[in-house]
Amino acid sequence: MAKKKKLLPPLRLPLPLRHRLPKLLRLLLPLLKLLLRLRLLLLKLLPSNRVSDRLLQATFGWLFCARYGQPCKGFMAYFVGPQAASSLNLLEPDSMKKPAILVARAVFPEILTLLEQHFDVSANQDDEIFTPQALMERLQGKQGAFTTGSERIDQSLLAACPQLKICANMAVGFNNFDVAAMTAAGVKATNTPDVLTETTADFGFALIMATARRMAEGERFLRAGLWKRWRYDMFAGAEVHGATLGILGMGRIGQAIAKRGAHGFGMKVIYHNRTRLDAATEAACAARYVSKAELLAKSDHLILVLPYSPEAKHSIGAAELAQMKPTATLVNIARGGIVDDAALAQALKSGVIAAAGLDVFEGEPAVHPELLTIPNVVLTPHIASATLSTRLAMARLAADNLIGYLCHGRALTPVN
Repeated sequence: MAKKKKLLPPLRLPLPLRHRLPKLLRLLLPLLKLLLRLRLLLLKLLPSNRVSDRLLQATFGWLFCARYGQPCKGFMAYFVGPQAASSLNLLEPDSMKKPAILVARAVFPEILTLLEQHFDVSANQDDEIFTPQALMERLQGKQGAFTTGSERIDQSLLAACPQLKICANMAVGFNNFDVAAMTAAGVKATNTPDVLTETTADFGFALIMATARRMAEGERFLRAGLWKRWRYDMFAGAEVHGATLGILGMGRIGQAIAKRGAHGFGMKVIYHNRTRLDAATEAACAARYVSKAELLAKSDHLILVLPYSPEAKHSIGAAELAQMKPTATLVNIARGGIVDDAALAQALKSGVIAAAGLDVFEGEPAVHPELLTIPNVVLTPHIASATLSTRLAMARLAADNLIGYLCHGRALTPVN
């Protein structure tokens, strides 16, 4: 007797799915029929009906493509037909385009790569310094700008660039921004605080040392071939250890310098600030609050770390220099314009103070010509934050401010 062949068991869907599948198909089929009919109707209307074009672009291009993203582009192209899709820009809707930004100065290549992932980037790796007019022209159509201290953002520029939404400064200072005008125009301003505090404090203290110990004078003397013998008073400078360190402007950087002076060099630290620090911060810095007059009179080494503002212009001029000790030194790592450079040059020449160290200048990169001829001044070209890691961190924070604001609606370090 022949054996019966075993039949494979019938394919059985799980009971819940078997019950639901017909119902799902019944629901989907009418919708598919409606879509196909609508497609045919739209293909007839689109070539000659601009109103329909606009309506379709607004409805389908925005609703489907903007909401559901890249996967819907191909579907929409099929749905309205390739010719119509091309004319309506459905394959590349405005809502899917990257925001356009200008990077106003040369920057690290890796920062450009980061920005290009999010934006249509106009770069300036030739590091051209734009005139105000050229900057206005470069910013046309741009929603964001990666700026440095050399780009002035003021009311006239903002009026010429109404689409601009944010300017991200690669600096802690922002005196190149007219913040009030930017706020009135609805343009976000950002800077890069914190990431350069310790690096700038290191340089500030190095400039104190170089100025007090006459390092630049000694270096020039040696290079000129003038060192022939030792002398008991050759380039004898001022003590740093145990001296009185005065700080005008006691923000993050000022506090970091105070700690270096007090804890590293046993200095007596006094400071003046618009607002006195709380007791705990004063104790951590081993610093004592004094009036500006007392600061000027008692400091052996006075360093300026206050932010620039119109009120701070020429905070140190001829009158203030006259109140300092004739043996005192003055160091400025804050901003150009806080010191009256012409008055300082005269004070250095006439012995009102002993020496100065300057990293910033009024009208920089131009330097007051008299300062270039005076031996008892150390000059550096605004490099207090210039280490590779710090400058990269500053650039990254500026980039993150652009990404955060234009892509997610929130800047990390806003000024306004």
